[in-house]
Amino acid sequence: MIKFLLFSLSFSHVFSIVASQALPSYSGRNGEWQLLHESVGISAMHMQLLHNNKVIIFDRTDFGPSNLSLPNGICRVDSSDTMLQTDCTAHSILYDIVTNGFRPLMIQTDTWCSSGAVLPNGTLVQTGGYNDGERNIRSFTPCSDDEYCNWIEFPQSLIQRRWYASNQVLPDGRIIIVGGRRQFNYEFYPSSWNGVIFLDFLMETNDQGLENNLYPFLHLLPDGNLFIFANTRSILLDYNQNMVLKEFPKIPGDDPRNYPSSGSSILLPLDENDAIIEPEIMVCGGAPRDSFIQAMQGNFIRAISTCGRLKVSVPNPSWNMEDMPMARVMGDMILLPTGDVLIINGAELGTAGWELGRGPVTRPIIYRPSDDVSNWRFSVMSPSPRPRMYHSSAILLTDGRILVSGSNPHVYYNFTNVEYPTDLSMESFSPPYLSPEYDPIRPRILSADEKMGYGGKLFWLSFQVQAYLTANVLSVTIVAPSFATHSFSMNQRMVLLKIAGVTDIAPSTYNLVVAGPSTAEIAPPGYYMMFVVHAHVPSYGRWVKIG
Repeated sequence: MIKFLLFSLSFSHVFSIVASQALPSYSGRNGEWQLLHESVGISAMHMQLLHNNKVIIFDRTDFGPSNLSLPNGICRVDSSDTMLQTDCTAHSILYDIVTNGFRPLMIQTDTWCSSGAVLPNGTLVQTGGYNDGERNIRSFTPCSDDEYCNWIEFPQSLIQRRWYASNQVLPDGRIIIVGGRRQFNYEFYPSSWNGVIFLDFLMETNDQGLENNLYPFLHLLPDGNLFIFANTRSILLDYNQNMVLKEFPKIPGDDPRNYPSSGSSILLPLDENDAIIEPEIMVCGGAPRDSFIQAMQGNFIRAISTCGRLKVSVPNPSWNMEDMPMARVMGDMILLPTGDVLIINGAELGTAGWELGRGPVTRPIIYRPSDDVSNWRFSVMSPSPRPRMYHSSAILLTDGRILVSGSNPHVYYNFTNVEYPTDLSMESFSPPYLSPEYDPIRPRILSADEKMGYGGKLFWLSFQVQAYLTANVLSVTIVAPSFATHSFSMNQRMVLLKIAGVTDIAPSTYNLVVAGPSTAEIAPPGYYMMFVVHAHVPSYGRWVKIG
């Protein structure tokens, strides 16, 4: 008989159950690291998770030969390449998170320091790069016969060169491509009738000779406008009208946060349960203004230890600043299924660039944005045995782990006689919520609709949990998989959906009805990882297509 739940279990009761089961001791209460591969053959400069649980990873073609051969005697022949005109090694791989296997992929032109985004149909669109790849678009579409999926290249498809640019998926499924080296403009994919649009803000935030506004932080807001952060400044852009609607206060301290100072930024989770959704931007870390010049002279300045939060929709927004447990430059910020923020990778001294970072920060930290500001919102996690410096990256996987790879602070691959050798390894970090001691309260999604509509349309799923607590600690989150490179995860966003009802249908088994996102501005169309979170412990993710 189906009936509405009676919420009688308490936290203390559940954890007494856990204790009575005499679970083995677990070393992962501060997170746990696992080496997945000693070498995947390439340095993971760019990463993107796809909806078939495969990860596209690539670096650049002008590193020289990688440590992974292309299959069947295939070679890349490119007379424009600055290092090797004939190269029989791979500079991209497709990694399978289920089997832990990978295979080489073929890239023709140079993808160095490029950008990307996933279209609503699941195709990765990768934009720009360097040299002969600077105006190229490449796409990768997951296919049923995985052996034959590969990159497709579209030469000269961008109007301007895009090197160190940023991408954002828009509510109509288009991609906006903003900035890049000496590019003070933006364009769209597919291309629009008005071509390239000049943006004064990008020229104004360009430090002469240093830039400090590359890979600008882009966040699509619930009103459909675009938040852009570059250097120390940020604006609200109506990209359809090419109109700057508002300029926000500078982040305190007057220290740049974008490449090569290389802090990071996220849009904090959007909650559909709120009567009015107030988007909030968070920016953490980076390097003081003179760090790049000083590092070139062998003087490595301590990185920035502050984070700033900005509620962009309030009448008079201002930055609220907090101190991290340690300074960090070149760190990656990742939204966890719980709504917490993981900050991982990077260095304590110097800046991004060849040989310009020192003092690896191997301990991730977790930040709890919903905790009261009077509490210490940061927790320090277990250290990785491997430094992840310049050109490393990290992404969230459907099972809740963080995939971490890369680190190459050298012009080419360099494994000997250097302080930080090129690292071709791959590892995973398991946040504390994956500890086995939480298994009794960990939900498991049994079934779910494959598609979710807008306008609050109802969506059904069923899940199991051994020891159910109360609806007050139950939530459903959707997370857009991000394109990670150079300390910025493009298109990363999380939405907390509104729960319409919970019913029990069998012992430890429940039906859950949630309302889909209200608008495409809240959740642009495409594939999302959906998690059921119970008492801050998430299920494994289930892919759902929105729109």
